[in-house]
Amino acid sequence: MSATDVIREVARRRTFAIISHPDAGKTTLTEKLLLYGGAIFIAGSVKARKAARHATSDWMEIEKQRGISVASSVMQMEYRDCVINLLDTPGHQDFSEDTYRVLTAVDAALMVIDAANGVEPQTRRLLQVCRARNTPILTFVNKMDREVKAPLDLFDEIEAELGMSVVPFTWPVGMGKVFGGVLDLRRDQMRVFSPGEDRATGQEEVIDGIGNAQLAERFGMNYEQAAGEVELVREAAPSFDEAQFLAGHQTPMFFGSAINNFGVQEVLDALVDLAPPPGPKAALQRTVQPTEEKFTGVVFKIQANMDPAHRDRIAFLRVASGHFERGMRLKVTRSGKELRPNTVVSFLSQRRELLEEAYAGDIIGIPNHGVLQLGDTLTEGEPLQFTGLPFFAPEMFRSVEVADPLRTKQLRAGLTQLGEEGAIQVFRPVAGSVLLLGAVGQLQFEVVAHRLEHEYGCKARIMPARYNVARWVTCETGEGAAADERELKRFIDGNSHRVALDAVDAPCVLLEYAGELRAMQENWPKIKFHALREHAGLVFQKQLEG
Repeated sequence: MSATDVIREVARRRTFAIISHPDAGKTTLTEKLLLYGGAIFIAGSVKARKAARHATSDWMEIEKQRGISVASSVMQMEYRDCVINLLDTPGHQDFSEDTYRVLTAVDAALMVIDAANGVEPQTRRLLQVCRARNTPILTFVNKMDREVKAPLDLFDEIEAELGMSVVPFTWPVGMGKVFGGVLDLRRDQMRVFSPGEDRATGQEEVIDGIGNAQLAERFGMNYEQAAGEVELVREAAPSFDEAQFLAGHQTPMFFGSAINNFGVQEVLDALVDLAPPPGPKAALQRTVQPTEEKFTGVVFKIQANMDPAHRDRIAFLRVASGHFERGMRLKVTRSGKELRPNTVVSFLSQRRELLEEAYAGDIIGIPNHGVLQLGDTLTEGEPLQFTGLPFFAPEMFRSVEVADPLRTKQLRAGLTQLGEEGAIQVFRPVAGSVLLLGAVGQLQFEVVAHRLEHEYGCKARIMPARYNVARWVTCETGEGAAADERELKRFIDGNSHRVALDAVDAPCVLLEYAGELRAMQENWPKIKFHALREHAGLVFQKQLEG
């Protein structure tokens, strides 16, 4: 394939994540984007727990039972001659680590805000991550068919809370039972609201001219109020500046109702028009350009048992450069092992298709059995290591034992795979045999217990553990690698009762109180204690730790 062909294909790619606080309507909007993109024909309801249909992006059994997303989903579709890679992330803060890793694999983010609640805590946390990476953000204010906050209040709140200028592309006329539609400020027209849940029924009614007398006659005071607000925001808001948007300093804002398919088309068109194609990606050795001819990619997610009948294990890889072809020779930089993947797949959530080729920006799935880990870099031979894939120190700990001793093998196999996924952090104590689980939130333990039972046939007892603080440890003596290794071994031997190894055998010290950590730092001045681990090494990233 010529360099010109690669450049053309890369320019067609749009890779973005949908982020929000729980229950803002993120997964519902994902469904409707797939619907309007022609990828599905009937949208599932994320809340219909007993219905035959479930959201396409919610494929785990526990997601269907609870009506929540607990794992990131990857979906690919074509729309307007663009290849769209869409990643639906968990909204629940207990799964924020999975979301952070997904945000390293995208070029833009679509932020969904519940118009009744405004900017919520998880939205702020995710925005900090996006801002740290200068990720361009589009904003969709959802649920305008309900009684919600005043649009001007939402406008001010988003600007103040998120620290970025907001440029309205649409503006609502009324809300709740009298929601009439949105004024399209760029096209100088009004799109009239009509409810409809499952199918994309075609174009909404459109009335040209925001100052059209027909609008005042038809929508009365609601239109007059909206027209007055539009005048105010046009004076207060800056003009759309593409450079400011791409730098993550300005966000276009859209209003709508995802459950009713309203406003979805405008957001999908905006993603194609405004979101950037794949950009350069930093490696330890150099910066990789997406239009380079040689293939490179990085594993940002691993998922076990997407197809429980086959006990599969899929490594999700973001293509960073070049042209991938099925069966090509690839090298895993970390291990030096060679792969020739012949069953690479693309996704519509758990539905998959065999993939022949891919380009920078695409998300591909490589089935493997433990060969690939989170953060692995694959190349055609060049020794590269991409950076920026975070693992956060757990805030909660549990010990885990198998209820039936005959199922010990299944427990260890299950925890090994779930630990490799990053769904939970699994620690093996240097001294002791009882495995420890570390997580950001309680719900992660519940999900792991459910998955152990239903995917691995192993009922586990998850019990409280005494630890509350974890830090990965490295050593920098300034005397060379051999001296560093000796000092680190001396530390581990002296604290073996509270040191454990994680999924990649990185040593971690586990403590009961923050005061113990301060004392340990004083007693071991050459040991470095890290709250964040990167695949390429143990480093602090203060922007992410926020």
